[in-house]
Amino acid sequence: MPFSHHSHSGQFCQHATGMLEEIIQEAIKKKFIVYGLSEHCPRYRIEDLYPEESHLQPLDLSKTFEEFVKEARRLQEKYKSQITLLVGLESETITSSSTSEALDLIEKYSLDYVVGSVHHVHETPIDFDLEMFEIALSKSSSNKQRIENNPEENLFAEYFDSQYQMLQNIKPIIVGHFDVIRIYRPNFIFSDLIWKKVERNIDYVVNYGGLFEINSAGFKVGLPDAYPQRDILQLILKKGGKCTISDDSHGVLRVAMHYDRLYNYLKEMNINVLYYLDYNIEDNIAHKKVIVKEMKNVLDHPFWDQFNSS
Repeated sequence: MPFSHHSHSGQFCQHATGMLEEIIQEAIKKKFIVYGLSEHCPRYRIEDLYPEESHLQPLDLSKTFEEFVKEARRLQEKYKSQITLLVGLESETITSSSTSEALDLIEKYSLDYVVGSVHHVHETPIDFDLEMFEIALSKSSSNKQRIENNPEENLFAEYFDSQYQMLQNIKPIIVGHFDVIRIYRPNFIFSDLIWKKVERNIDYVVNYGGLFEINSAGFKVGLPDAYPQRDILQLILKKGGKCTISDDSHGVLRVAMHYDRLYNYLKEMNINVLYYLDYNIEDNIAHKKVIVKEMKNVLDHPFWDQFNSS
């Protein structure tokens, strides 16, 4: 579909590439009608910086985010006749203060929307690289409140508990890569305990009206499906959850990356209705608000032709 709600650029994210304007130009070239700019929420402790940020201080990340919003708004105005650009953030869930930090940014910069994500468990990244994932796993082993001798079970349980707290505190309109915890354990079999937590989280999002992101980056990391994997997506659909799509772009070459496979995934899952964010044209221009819109017959949209030329 001609939209994505989740993207990053090398201009404002150390593990991405390219300038923000280049990514927008590529989105226009790929015939997107709505493209979300959702830079990472700054991290405020030096121990939370990633290896490629070792030359920076937390204050630098805050300044970078401010520069991101300023540039995103400039480009939003520049390209408004060609594409609808939404300016938001992707949340971090690291410490108990992460929620308030994100909410403060949303208010300070009057952001359009939030992609609610979890990238950390035990204050340790779980999707950055395998080494850090293993560290998080070892911390789960020593957690006496969980099942003994089953660190994977504990880590997955703690991930979905952290996600639930984030959902309650932020109520993000977009729920990012729901099961990213699977990145280094794609074959982990969910126990009844884990499924209860997954179901609880899905129910909560359905009740407040959030959108579940079907994120094509799952293909990039070698998973059989986009995030979420089809067992979870089936449950989301069964419970009446509303879905959207994103490319989670981290550079020009990743704009609409694997959207050919995403089309096939939607088709296999019998998804022919998607939802997306857009501005309410009835609002005052100076105070436009983002609303959820529905698009039917998505599999027949000509947007897909560029990926399915055969």
